[in-house]
Amino acid sequence: MELSLLIEYGWVLIILIFLEGLLSADNALVLAIMAKHLPEEQQKKAINIGLLLAFIFRVGAIFIISFLFHVWQVQAIGAAYLIYIAIKHLLKKPNDEKGKKEKSYRMTVAQIALADIAFAVDSILAAVALVIDLPDTQFGEIGGMDGAKFIIIIIGAIAGLIVIRFAAGFFVTLLTKRPRLEKAAMLIVGWVGVKLLMHTLAHPSVHIISHDFVEGPIWNSIFWSVMLLIAISGWFLSKEKTTSTHDVK
Repeated sequence: MELSLLIEYGWVLIILIFLEGLLSADNALVLAIMAKHLPEEQQKKAINIGLLLAFIFRVGAIFIISFLFHVWQVQAIGAAYLIYIAIKHLLKKPNDEKGKKEKSYRMTVAQIALADIAFAVDSILAAVALVIDLPDTQFGEIGGMDGAKFIIIIIGAIAGLIVIRFAAGFFVTLLTKRPRLEKAAMLIVGWVGVKLLMHTLAHPSVHIISHDFVEGPIWNSIFWSVMLLIAISGWFLSKEKTTSTHDVK
């Protein structure tokens, strides 16, 4: 590979890793919210399964990317699901929690899988849009695209999974220490659902909203500003869980 081509691919890879990190942050939060109610040993197992599913879905999405460009329903279902669980959590009454049995481990993993599918489509479509204009190389074709482009997307996906692994554990710990922060977290989950909804409406097969707007600086600035505002407000309005004096020996 020529030096100029190597530099161009390297620069796009750096941008992609940064982009995947941002996209994976909200993925990690949703995963943490879903796994939080489980016992500690099952939390880690559910998160690890979530990571495995995320990787499988992302790699699978790369191989069928030409098909996914025409299937907007996956993102639509993911958007509706995230908005639904956010509204359901925010509207439930305190008394509902007392009489409610904990969701089963298998149900939690199934919910994580559904969310991961939606996030995988969003992540890979963004990655493909970033690398699609790169010059072709002599690496042949993998999954219907240039081999070098395929490798770049895989590296970006792995970087995103690393972010999810550490961020999800951090979010679970944070939500355990500050239980009241969970409402702000659910607002963020709903807002992430709105982001997926915007991408759905901008899909070429739907085209209600301009794709350039959704991928442009204005919408991205709005999205991250609202995300930051919710996070900061939630932090200052929540209190750290205090240890009862009865629990201290």
